[in-house]
Amino acid sequence: MNSYYMENFGCRATQADAAAIERQFLDRGFRAAGPDEADLFIVNTCTVTASADSRARQAIRSFHRRNPAARVVVTGCYAQRAPEELAGIEGVRWVIGNAHQAGIPRLVEGDSAPAAGGTFVPVGRLEGRRPAEDLLSLERGPAKILAGDLLETAGVLVGPAAGAAGHTRPTLKIQDGCDHRCAYCVIPQVRGPSHSLAPERAIEEIGRLVRSGAREVVLSGIDLGSYGRDLRPRTSLGDFARRVIEETPLERLRLSSLEPVHLTAELIDWIGASGGRIAPHFHVPLQSGSDRILAAMHRWYRAAHYAERIERIRERIPDAAIGADVIAGFPGETDEDHRETMRLVERLPFTYLHVFSFSPRPGTEAAQMASPLDGDTIRGRARELRALGARKAAGFRRRQTGRAVRALTLETVRGEMRDALTGNYLTVAVEDRWPANVWLDLRLRETESGALVGDPEISRFRK
Repeated sequence: MNSYYMENFGCRATQADAAAIERQFLDRGFRAAGPDEADLFIVNTCTVTASADSRARQAIRSFHRRNPAARVVVTGCYAQRAPEELAGIEGVRWVIGNAHQAGIPRLVEGDSAPAAGGTFVPVGRLEGRRPAEDLLSLERGPAKILAGDLLETAGVLVGPAAGAAGHTRPTLKIQDGCDHRCAYCVIPQVRGPSHSLAPERAIEEIGRLVRSGAREVVLSGIDLGSYGRDLRPRTSLGDFARRVIEETPLERLRLSSLEPVHLTAELIDWIGASGGRIAPHFHVPLQSGSDRILAAMHRWYRAAHYAERIERIRERIPDAAIGADVIAGFPGETDEDHRETMRLVERLPFTYLHVFSFSPRPGTEAAQMASPLDGDTIRGRARELRALGARKAAGFRRRQTGRAVRALTLETVRGEMRDALTGNYLTVAVEDRWPANVWLDLRLRETESGALVGDPEISRFRK
């Protein structure tokens, strides 16, 4: 067994986990292959919604039908939440929770048993990242729970950085877990409490990525804004970002999702004054524009507080990208609650929205709440929010037409055009004669379909 195919679901933190796992396999001499040729299928799962669970199950079954001789490894948040459920799917050989991801390559290399049957690795408790005491010697039909060799690697959940040499925009996960208890969210159960990667280790990883060719690095985490609070001495995300700018030659740093409580006026102003080395891009989860629903969700801000943060971004950084997560159809949400959300989204200068239809997650408070909404109502409200988000995104693209921007070319090629990404998170089509991972000075223009095309200024690019 020396080839693998990997499929990943979920957020940037999950993507970083997947890249770290893949890097371990490559370091051990494995090679990437297509789904029909691979000896091993690794599926890294998300469990934030029921549809995320469903997509993972479908992927596993589809792969097993196409390549029944290959072995299947399932890991990630769904594996942490419901390992027995996944272990029962035909073709699954291993189910490995978040606490044991660092041991996946060693487990695969050390197993010479026939493909029939399955080996189940327990998820372990995540508190304190000391899951060794949970590796019990149990039997479950053909599936054994292993102990022993994984002990020395169990618990390594943060880092190393995602991204192979030469890839654009690698993600570095510097924080994992969450100490909040939002009523709808299962993530604290599957990621554990907040914990941070030591600044020195993170700076070292960024330096490695820059040396391998990275022009932009994305900092990610489950609750990124809480970075450093668990460290001694205590630090903060803003302090760490300053160190990146001062101590590394990285050309652009991008921050992923930040909760409104962590989005301070000082941080906003500093990003605006960074001269583009910190991408002017803010993703700030909203979830609802109704104070009543925010309280029921156990969110720790209200609509006016949220709006003040967003309006400060637009005042200080007029062309910044501003995105938000919104949940449609939370239990007990009335027509007026939904209208309050629509009015707030309409009023604020968002440039895109991520809209989620409410999905009850087992073990969460919201799953037990009274007055759940019917599916048609939830879907209808989600459609309205998505349509509003699409209108705001189109308006932002239109306002950017004619501007001179700096964009980083990406690996995605569509016909004769290549994608490039601006600091304010606009995807721009450029001619494919430009290679990936170079800076282009562009003048933006809009096509009839509403897409953006970048025309090179003085036909130059930065190598």
